[in-house]
Amino acid sequence: MPDDCAFVIAAIPAHARRRPGAEICEHKGIGHPDSICDGVAEAVSRALSMAYLRGFGQVQHYNVDKALLVGGQSAPRFGGGKIVVPPRLILGGRATPLPDGSLAELVCHAAREYLGAALHCDPGIFSIESALHNGSASLQQVFARGGAKRLANDTSFGAGHAPYSNLEDAVLRLSRILRSPDFRRSFPSAGDDYKIMGWRIDGNVSFAIALALVDREISNVSEYFRIKDAIRRHLQDAIGKACEIHLNMLDDAKATNESGIYLTVTGLSAEHGDDGQVGRGNRVNGLITPYRTMSLEAAAGKNPVAHVGKIYNVMAIEMARAILREVDGVTEASVQILSNIGKPVAEPQLVAVEVVTGAELDARTEAGIKQAVRSCLERVDELSERLIRGEIPVF
Repeated sequence: MPDDCAFVIAAIPAHARRRPGAEICEHKGIGHPDSICDGVAEAVSRALSMAYLRGFGQVQHYNVDKALLVGGQSAPRFGGGKIVVPPRLILGGRATPLPDGSLAELVCHAAREYLGAALHCDPGIFSIESALHNGSASLQQVFARGGAKRLANDTSFGAGHAPYSNLEDAVLRLSRILRSPDFRRSFPSAGDDYKIMGWRIDGNVSFAIALALVDREISNVSEYFRIKDAIRRHLQDAIGKACEIHLNMLDDAKATNESGIYLTVTGLSAEHGDDGQVGRGNRVNGLITPYRTMSLEAAAGKNPVAHVGKIYNVMAIEMARAILREVDGVTEASVQILSNIGKPVAEPQLVAVEVVTGAELDARTEAGIKQAVRSCLERVDELSERLIRGEIPVF
């Protein structure tokens, strides 16, 4: 551990660990407006990193974590409707100019390419614009001063925990089902925009799922409700009968036409019903977990070599998982990491760890936790490289 890094461990005996009587967990799917912003911002971030490596030999100062999706207007109709006003994506932030002056072109191309790969609708429905400007001189100097050591360009913290609770795991399993090719083949009317809200009260678990359905795949109201019920039963069978699933709860059971049901042209609420913004959706573990330690930093689009709001949030999860994997007797771990702007990323101000253990926190256990933390800090450059390659999800 760095000499000037404060390292704090708190231990809770397993017999004293009490599960709260209630728990809430949320996941926003790949086509949710906030997730679209996160995905586009991260795609632009990776494209910028690669362009800087080609043009300068190293990643330069940038942060492109201010994307905004302004929802459009649509007219869904059974058998196929139309987009009236296209949704508008605005990519904001700061970025060092590229040697060939192609910054705006790169941003728009990376955004369009991501949308085409991630969504099943035509990416051409989106209007995309770059609003990036050069960053401040002081933040650019962080890169110049660091040399071989990467310096933090913000004072911020990251947070993570392991393992998932049963509710968190179930929400993630539902999200994987909704995004899977098998599900899409079985239900071609299912859109990419979905949100899963899970909650537990004592031992009772329920899920409310909003899933956009595509108008061209449905011929009338009766078929809409038949498909909706088939999807709900499919999810219920996959997740287990002990849980209760509610689907598209706002639907009017007495609807006679397209109004009053969750019908869309593209499978996205961004076409008419909602707007989006980076950082309002999933944390880096793919979940929103108000009962857990978590950071509100928007990781997507942040610089992968200097912005601790991205690096430390990913690292905190990896530290928590490493502690569980490598330290005997630890059954749960949560980690918080605090940076200091201008200091090496690998030398945080504070690492705070809380663990649940089956025995006393002795010197051997404490040394094991410290070693797991140290090992993660020593691999920070490798973590940045994995982020640049897109190997680590951040939303």
